[in-house]
Amino acid sequence: MRIGAHVRDDDPLTAAAERGAEVVQFFLSDPQGWKAPKPHPQAEQLRDSELVVFIHSPYVINVASLNNRIRIPSRKAVAQQAKAAAGVGAQGLIVHGGHVTKDDAPAEGVANWRKLFERQAADGGFEVPILIENTAGGANAMARRFDALARLWDAVGEFGAGFCLDTCHAHAAGEELLDIVDRVRAITGRIDLVHLNDSRDEFGSSRDRHANIGAGNIDPDLLVAVCANAAAPVVVETPDEGQAEDISFLRGKVS
Repeated sequence: MRIGAHVRDDDPLTAAAERGAEVVQFFLSDPQGWKAPKPHPQAEQLRDSELVVFIHSPYVINVASLNNRIRIPSRKAVAQQAKAAAGVGAQGLIVHGGHVTKDDAPAEGVANWRKLFERQAADGGFEVPILIENTAGGANAMARRFDALARLWDAVGEFGAGFCLDTCHAHAAGEELLDIVDRVRAITGRIDLVHLNDSRDEFGSSRDRHANIGAGNIDPDLLVAVCANAAAPVVVETPDEGQAEDISFLRGKVS
């Protein structure tokens, strides 16, 4: 099992060495903006390294949206980010499941996700796997509660969509972690990456605030069990000052 962290965008190689990380995740552009990613200065070194690399797409992307001013640039951005992710040798691009507004039908958001994959398939597919991540809140979210996730997977699973399981998001969404790996696999058939995060807030809070392992409201033994059962690369997206300790703790428990 490979364990690492979400690290600073400009120098992931040094950040990985500082944390003892075998996996790195980072952004290739402003996480709150729409600008296309530029070539990464460490692209060749990352491709040649033994690190497992994942790229997180910008938070502004919402493929499910019924608003053309959001959905259309979101589709374009996913393709741009996937191409840039391939340039650094990434094993996947993480994209949040997104949401529709309270006045929209969630089924239309699901249909928009399917259209993303259908249209890209017509152009030869994405250059790296797209890993849809479960989210913490939102009544009309595509991947918050697992009944909604099942409807989404019915629409996109045939295109090879991957899944990223975030433990803080699941906890905040009111999804129990005890059997979560089995429940996810029953829906998606796969877990490609785990975001292994503690939560600053209580179960079912709908609040996405990560904490270092043991500093939040999730039993560390539950986090270890998720890590072990998923048998997938693990990334901690916890506060920087405790990431090395988080990685060391997990490695000591699951190795």
